[in-house]
Amino acid sequence: MLINLSNHPFSSWPENQQQAAIKQYGEVTDLPFPHIDPSADHDQVLMLAEDHLSKIRKMPPATVHLMGELTFCFILAGLLRKDGIPCVSSTTRREVVMHHNVKTAVFEFVKFRPYY
Repeated sequence: MLINLSNHPFSSWPENQQQAAIKQYGEVTDLPFPHIDPSADHDQVLMLAEDHLSKIRKMPPATVHLMGELTFCFILAGLLRKDGIPCVSSTTRREVVMHHNVKTAVFEFVKFRPYY
């Protein structure tokens, strides 16, 4: 199973990312990404990460798809690793399209990459 801990629920993923997740992990369960106050200090972010580690431990064995606020992800990925829980990010190809003075970025899913 893949636990999706990101700001993007599985239902909003592009079809190729959904198919890759199902092929690699069987099923996907969303765990909502927490709001991280930009003025939070390290200890507050650490507490949020520890709280999420506790939630993940109570779920069936799984790999965690972790994408979001960088310091939270860094801390939680380290905690997951110490606990022996695999953790991945999704990689994308970024294509920029300019139309007059408007720049639009389109992200195309490529693969899941493990945190090490």
